[in-house]
Amino acid sequence: MTQVPGMETSAISVLKRAVELDQSSRFQESLVCYQEGIQLLMDVLKAVKDDSKKVHYRQKIKSYMDRAEQIKVHVNQLKEEGKYHEQIRIADDATGYSYEVLFRPYVTEGLTEVWVEDPYIRHIHQLYNFLRFCEMLLKASCKVKRIHLLTSQEEGDNSSQQASALSELKQSLQSQDVCLDLQYSTFHDREIRFDNGWIIKIGRGLDYFKKPKGRFSIGYCDYDLRQCQETTVDIFHSKHTKTL
Repeated sequence: MTQVPGMETSAISVLKRAVELDQSSRFQESLVCYQEGIQLLMDVLKAVKDDSKKVHYRQKIKSYMDRAEQIKVHVNQLKEEGKYHEQIRIADDATGYSYEVLFRPYVTEGLTEVWVEDPYIRHIHQLYNFLRFCEMLLKASCKVKRIHLLTSQEEGDNSSQQASALSELKQSLQSQDVCLDLQYSTFHDREIRFDNGWIIKIGRGLDYFKKPKGRFSIGYCDYDLRQCQETTVDIFHSKHTKTL
């Protein structure tokens, strides 16, 4: 019984976030939070002994499940009609937007192939950003088998650094049974596409984090705590994900 207050607090926190996202029309994100919060409430329900509390939690769970189902139907209808569009505005100096947080609602179990178009995977910190993005995919519940990267080629003294880093990453991904398909082009579009139909367009591409104030500053290692540049994230869904 001692665990119940902590479990309940966690459930309330997640469901509060779900409602906030729901009210902001960030439906896919809210759906993930509703599902997580409902599971936490179900764990609380199993732990409580008081019958009146059990009735209370069952009512809450039903209410949240009904809303989650409504959102699921709405999102599926928009996806079917090709009208799904959601926008996230990341404010200057905002935190809490690591790749795990930003992409989690769209990295689903059936995901196997990813296309990244970003002209700025060139400098060392940008190359590390792409590495972190790949690590996020590997840690997710999906089984990504192929990642396509279309970027611009660095010129001058830094060209060997870019080629060496991407070659090393390609070999490392290969050891995880993931193929990295690398192409170079001169372009300015930034877009990430998943073969489950989700398309994410970030104004600054993957390079939306600010430089940390120092090597021992909070946010240097944990990107949930890293301050961001102001940017917008547009999310679309298409049943036909184009290839490069």
